[in-house]
Amino acid sequence: MSIRVDLLLKTYGTQKAVNNISFAVGKGEIVGFLGPNGAGKSTTMKILTGYLQPDGGTAEVCGTNVQADPLSTKSRIGYLPESNPLYYDMYVREYLHFMAEVHRVGNRDKRVEEVIVIVGLTPESSKKIGQLSKGYKQRVGLAAALIHDPEVLILDEPTTGLDPNQIIEIREVIRSLGQHKTILFSTHILQEVEAVCDRVIIINKGTVIADNTLAELQSKHGQPLIRVRFQEALEPQWLERAISSLTQLEQVAPQEWEIAASDLEQAKKQLLELAMRENLNIVSLQSGEKSLEELFRSLTK
Repeated sequence: MSIRVDLLLKTYGTQKAVNNISFAVGKGEIVGFLGPNGAGKSTTMKILTGYLQPDGGTAEVCGTNVQADPLSTKSRIGYLPESNPLYYDMYVREYLHFMAEVHRVGNRDKRVEEVIVIVGLTPESSKKIGQLSKGYKQRVGLAAALIHDPEVLILDEPTTGLDPNQIIEIREVIRSLGQHKTILFSTHILQEVEAVCDRVIIINKGTVIADNTLAELQSKHGQPLIRVRFQEALEPQWLERAISSLTQLEQVAPQEWEIAASDLEQAKKQLLELAMRENLNIVSLQSGEKSLEELFRSLTK
C-alpha cells in the first residue's frame, strides 16, 4: 500500500482531533478525503507528511513508518498544504529551482521546465510569484510538490479560492497525475470528487464514517427516494400518516420534503391521495437517488 494509517490518534487537550482512524490507499488510486470543517482531515494529512506527531497509532508511506524515518517518507511525498506557503518575492523558476535543490533533484533545469509544463504554468513562468493570480499560485504550489517526482501526492484543499475555469484546469492536472501516482486530496467541492476520485473516505469528528467507491457509497446509503414540494405548508405528521411504507422523512426546504419508502410507487399514489383529500397543491413530484452532496450531508450532520 502507498498509504496506510492504523489506529491513528491525535488529541488537543480533551478534544480528539483524530480518533483511532484506520484506512489504506493503494498504488495508483485517487482518493477523496472528505469531511466538514474540524473533522480531522488536515490533522491526518499533517501526520502523514511528518509535520505533526501522533499521540497513538501508526502512519506509513510506501511501507515506511513516517515517525520512524521521516526523511525517507518525505522524499516520497509531494505535499500541497491548504495554506500553500510561497516566497512571493521569488520568480517562478527561481523558486522551483530552490525547491529542486532542497530535494537534491538531479538535472534541475530540465525538471523545472517539465513541471512548469505539467501544471500549465508556462504563460506566467517568468513572473514573480507575488504577481500571480490565486489560480497560478496554486499551480506553483503543485509544481513544488511535484518537483522531486514523488510516488504519493497529498493535497489539502488544492482548489480553494479558484474560479470555475481554474478549478476545472487543476482537476484535469490531478486526474492526469493520478495515472502514475497515488493521490489523497481533501476538498469541499463534491463535483471534484465525482469527476476525479476512485474512492471516497469521509471523516467526521475525528472518526472515519465511510470508506467506499462512489458506486458502493451510493448503493449502501443512497436508497431511492421521492422529492415533493407543496404550495402549502404542512405538518410532517400528515405525511407520516399518509405513507404506509415510509422509512425516512426530511424537510429539505420550505414546503419541500425528501421521502424514502419501501414502496415508492405506492408512496406516490398516497401523496396524490393526500393532496386531493386535504385540497393541497403539489408543485413538483419526482423520484431519484441521493446525490453525493446529499449523502455527505446525511452522513455528517
